[in-house]
This record gives sequence, C-alpha cells and structure tokens, in this order.
Amino acid sequence: MQAFKGNNFTNLFLQSNGWKNLSYLCMFLILDTQNHRINKTERMIAIITGTNRRKSEALTFARIYQDEIEKQTGEKPLIVNLEHIPGNLWHPDMYDSDKQAPEIIQIQDEVMIPAEKLVFVVPEYNGGFPGALKLFLDALSVREYKKTFKGKKALLVGIASGRAGNLRGLEHLTGILNHVGTIVLPNKLPISSIEKLLDGRGQLKDEPTKQVITKHVEEFLAF
Repeated sequence: MQAFKGNNFTNLFLQSNGWKNLSYLCMFLILDTQNHRINKTERMIAIITGTNRRKSEALTFARIYQDEIEKQTGEKPLIVNLEHIPGNLWHPDMYDSDKQAPEIIQIQDEVMIPAEKLVFVVPEYNGGFPGALKLFLDALSVREYKKTFKGKKALLVGIASGRAGNLRGLEHLTGILNHVGTIVLPNKLPISSIEKLLDGRGQLKDEPTKQVITKHVEEFLAF
C-alpha cells in the first residue's frame, strides 16, 4: 500500500491558508513544484478533514495520522482539507452532473477516485458529524459514484472535547459510507477530551493516545 508520492505537493496543499479561490488549490492537485504529475494508476491514501472550520482540530489530527502513515509506509498521504472548499460550490445545481463546479470535479478525478483507502477525521458537531462533510460526500456521489466509493477501504477517527469522542457521528458516517459501497474498518477510534492531549503547538503529547493511533494505522494498512 502506498500513499501519494510527492512531499512538496502535499506541503503546498497544507500550507494554503492564504488561498481564497479553490482554483489555485486545484492547480496543485495536478502538479507539485517538481512537476510530478499524479499517476492515476498509483494506489493512494487520502485523509479527509471532516469540517470546513478554519484551523480546526480535525486538521491537527489529520496531520498526526499523516505523519504516522508516512512513518509506517515511507509515503506521505494527501490531506483533503475541507476548509479550502468555498461556499459557492454548494448550490442547487450541484446535483446535476453537467452543472457541478469544475473544482469539485477536479478534486474527485485527481484525488478521490485514485485513492484506494480513505481516512476520515471527524469532529463532533451537535451530536453528529459536520454538515460540510455530508455535502462533500453528496457532491461526490453525483458523478462517477462507483469509482469514488465502491470497494474503497475507510478508517474513521472521531474527535471531541467531550467524553464520547463523537461515537454517534462515527456510527452515522459508517452507515452512509456502507450505503455507497465503502468498506469501513470495524475498529473506529473515538478520541475524547482532545484539548488535554495536545500541547500548545498542536502536537500530540499523550503517549497512550500515540500508541493507540500507531496500532490503528497498522490495522488499517493491513485491512
């Protein structure tokens, strides 16, 4: 199993806080600074942040999983950060394959379809998972439905400031992914009281949680 090859590409994607238009982001979904074009036959792991909130803890934990996957595979997976998907992608015609925004089509074709395995880092919002993630999945289901979802393997991570680690949100998301044909790793990891697990720099400081994440990634790579 390989993750996406091209660290410069991934770093540019993650360091895109100043981008105001997704067309700039999508430009880097094709080429990195060394002109490495995505090989659509490559097996990829993509990590999806489950919210479009700015500077979310979902992104923090997505990077933690990214680092752990890179440590175990030698390849750095791509993070799809929903923070950088602008609101004008969500419109009444998004359910018409001929009228979808070109940016969402490009993300689907260049990232989501080539990815063989998906990691979802999902924060708890009002007892469930964020609507931005559901809208993203709905948009991806309009065209190339089977290529995007069917037979893919998924790992689910829930994060919350409370005690349950978004268990209810993970179960809801599991049902949706099963419906579209994605196979979810039965061992879903709810991470609770996240503010106690991170230091001031957003680094994971809790050793037991580090060990659990290492085992979680090991299990997923073998899944």
